[in-house]
Amino acid sequence: MNSAVAPSLPAVGQDLDQLCVNAIRTLSMDAVQAANSGHPGTPMAMAPVAYCLWQQFLRFDPQDPVWPNRDRFVLSIGHASMLLYSLLHLSGVRAVSKDYETLGELSVPLDALKAFRQLNSRCPGHPEYRWTSGVETTTGPLGQGVATSVGMAAARQWLSARYHRPGFEDLFDFNVYALCGDGCMMEGISSEAASLAGHWRLSNLCWIYDNNRITIEGNTALAFTEDVATRFLAYGWNVTRVGDANDLETLARAFRTFQNTKDRPTLIIVDSHIGYGAPHKQDTSGAHGEPLGEEEVRLAKRNYGWPEDAKFYVPDAVYHHFQQGIGRRGRSLRDEWFARIADYRKRYPELGEELCRMQHRQLPENWALDLPEFPADPKGLATRESSAKVLNAAAKNIPWLIGGSADLGPSTKTRLVSDDAGDFSSQNYAGRNFHFGIREHAMGAVLNGLSLVKVRPFGSGFFIFTDYMRGAMRLSALMELPVVYIFTHDSIGVGEDGPTHQPIEHLANMRSMPGLIVLRPADANEVTEAWKVILQLHHEPAVLVLTRQAVPTIDRTKYAAASGLVRGAYILADAPNGNPEVILIATGSEVSLCIEAHEQLTKDGVRARVVSMPSWELFDDQDQSYRESVLPPRVKARVSVEEASDFGWSKYTGTQGHNLCIESFGASAPLKQLLKKFGFTVERVVAAAKSQIALYQNLR
Repeated sequence: MNSAVAPSLPAVGQDLDQLCVNAIRTLSMDAVQAANSGHPGTPMAMAPVAYCLWQQFLRFDPQDPVWPNRDRFVLSIGHASMLLYSLLHLSGVRAVSKDYETLGELSVPLDALKAFRQLNSRCPGHPEYRWTSGVETTTGPLGQGVATSVGMAAARQWLSARYHRPGFEDLFDFNVYALCGDGCMMEGISSEAASLAGHWRLSNLCWIYDNNRITIEGNTALAFTEDVATRFLAYGWNVTRVGDANDLETLARAFRTFQNTKDRPTLIIVDSHIGYGAPHKQDTSGAHGEPLGEEEVRLAKRNYGWPEDAKFYVPDAVYHHFQQGIGRRGRSLRDEWFARIADYRKRYPELGEELCRMQHRQLPENWALDLPEFPADPKGLATRESSAKVLNAAAKNIPWLIGGSADLGPSTKTRLVSDDAGDFSSQNYAGRNFHFGIREHAMGAVLNGLSLVKVRPFGSGFFIFTDYMRGAMRLSALMELPVVYIFTHDSIGVGEDGPTHQPIEHLANMRSMPGLIVLRPADANEVTEAWKVILQLHHEPAVLVLTRQAVPTIDRTKYAAASGLVRGAYILADAPNGNPEVILIATGSEVSLCIEAHEQLTKDGVRARVVSMPSWELFDDQDQSYRESVLPPRVKARVSVEEASDFGWSKYTGTQGHNLCIESFGASAPLKQLLKKFGFTVERVVAAAKSQIALYQNLR
């Protein structure tokens, strides 16, 4: 397995534990040096901690790194990625396909380490979920990893509460470990998440804090002097300390303390020396974000008793030791679990079928059975109200559809109301309603963690608060997690709450994010169709954008069926013979305004088409012939109507199209006054349509 030319052992007298620790350190240094880019200091410092955890405690099978009851290891300090890549290599983790088929090849072969941070390497600069098997979540922005770990731990508690039965009380008993640093502790999201984890008393959660007191700018005393231990005690955590990161015996005692703590999460504070062993860069910011330099690498290896000129050198004894440790233990635990789940499925076939479908992101056969259809109603109801009805109908048939809000459930209408739904809490982990408190950013990361364990989570809030959530939402898109985001109060329809609560640029912001599906339905029946699309997504997060105010339920006997939503945009009302002079395009509550304008234009002898466009992403994914059937290139007179920024609308209306949107922040006033102030009236839409027709007639 060792391709390097080097002596059979790096030093006389090193025991196997020290040999493995130094292999992690030197692989990390060599990879960063070869890339001339990266962060060597933390892997050098925390190698003993990671080694102790993986070799002695982590329940993880390198041969099957996705078995459901494995312990999760989250490297929240993602810049220290070489620490994780070295562990994946040395423990022999196998690659897994997107279909969860275990492949014969290594997830991180030695050549991948040599290509660290290079194009198409299995070892990118920060760990990326789906790209490298054994990486449990994408980490990069500090704090996201630890916050995501809270969702993973909560998911295990929910699975245990729902599926454990007599004789199967340990079907789901995995632990979640997250390695974090000073940067994670400073980021606000970690405070939100730690507070929530303490409140939920997630005893299967362990954060390991690398207390090395160094950041990019220098010593943490520049900006960080709080007592972290006391802070976490206040959150309701158990806190223990290891005074020397190299003390394997004390580290093991700390991990046993965590495993024996059954009533709260645990923080292990580990005092370490960044760049440990580098004579000139240890305990300096120079070991943080740049290579050590060839000479410093040689000197560090000398301090480790390692061959100074050997690069990417791993003694065969190291591979063997990992195989006999985590490899043998993990395989045994994995095989035992699959035997248990086979017995479970025989004894509890319905629950077993649920688990199987959940793990494969499949829906129950009857999942859409009770989804409502809404009768035409000129008064209608708010799309947040119709969404509540659809969500609860779906939740009856999808038991693992769980979630909640950031203290806004009564406003977002996202509470599951069935008698057995209940509230998730430390007294009732089977509850399906999650109360995240006023912690939007942590909520987003926790949703990612829940999804990574394969339950189907949703989270809700006011649309304006995507400002607080965007970091976590971006990671859900990057990881291809089918998280459901339900955002209400979607426009100036918020009225008197004023510009601080009226989203203007937020639709454009969400639409700009790769991999994210945004849906803004026009009425109750489009809401039903939107949920049908969302629940069948396997790899895309979705944003459902809903109104606070009532909107008419469109008469589908007169206008096109709402099922057209599945294609992103569809012809709702048309000119005679499908030959329009002008096209009106709208989303959400503005669609009914365009219908009124269409009727007025028809009376005036103007041939108009109304296109409901609830999802740009779904529409753009259609073939060209369909897109051109909805928006014929020959019809250049076009008007878009949306109570938001016009950014991006020229893609559909053309450079000279009229975009009736909002070019400023909102205002505080009753809704009717706001609609008049910002020009969202039938008269304004009709005038814009006629102006467009005249413009293109003059251009001929």
